[in-house]
Amino acid sequence: MLWLLLPSLIVVFGIVVYPLGRTLYTSFFDVTSPFPGHYPFVGLGNYTRTFGAPEFWAAIRRTLYFTVVSTWFELVLGILLALLMNIPFRGRAILRSIVILPWALPTIVNGLMWRWIFNPEYGALNALLTQLHVIGDYRSWLGTPFLALNMVIAADVWKTTPLAAFLVLAGLQTIPRELYEAARVDGPNAIQSFFKITLPLLVPTILIILVIRTIEAFKVFDIVYIMTRGGPANGTQTIAFYAYIQAFSTQLFGYGGALAYVIALFIVVFALIYARLLRGEVEY
Repeated sequence: MLWLLLPSLIVVFGIVVYPLGRTLYTSFFDVTSPFPGHYPFVGLGNYTRTFGAPEFWAAIRRTLYFTVVSTWFELVLGILLALLMNIPFRGRAILRSIVILPWALPTIVNGLMWRWIFNPEYGALNALLTQLHVIGDYRSWLGTPFLALNMVIAADVWKTTPLAAFLVLAGLQTIPRELYEAARVDGPNAIQSFFKITLPLLVPTILIILVIRTIEAFKVFDIVYIMTRGGPANGTQTIAFYAYIQAFSTQLFGYGGALAYVIALFIVVFALIYARLLRGEVEY
């Protein structure tokens, strides 16, 4: 039986265990080349350099902003979409099929699509807003740091909201209809029923969504790479993109390895916090 597991163990070791161990080993050396060689041992030097770099903390702030804003927009919009998809009406199956499409798109396709939409010369967003007389002239949506960061968030929210919506929808379908029927005796309206019945019973599902999306958003890289390459003026440079630049553009592989493990440390902290919240919810 163990022999049957050997191919899987080899694959896991090759693509998970060895890269993790190699990256940890590299983070203790001043590796400045992709080629094998003898590099100076610096111990925790790369880690102390990480926490002492202003660029690192700037990337952390941008990443936290991206994580908080995108996660909460996805959660709120996901709840609204789930409530709509939970209402019985003709064409509900078609709506559900349409809603899942953004999430089904590969992130590369999504990033390219939104980069064209935000194009300052012939993008669809500028054309739409000028025809509606919302803006007078075409704007460069990815041309200023803070605006570009928010546009990347918008693209991420558009893609990932369906995931939150279907998770909430699954939670909604586990709520017994008898609770709403019993509540009608007291005469609450739909909004009161939502806050008194639906939302409290959705708390475990909401916490799961927050866990998944916080971890994914904190290590966001692909959509930033496709849409802005971290610019302009590093305005969209998240911590994962900063680590990529340090490791593969400046070839500071030891420093990049330390950054990778610092990112992992932040994710572990988030995971422990959410695990504690989930445990408390289950005990409740």
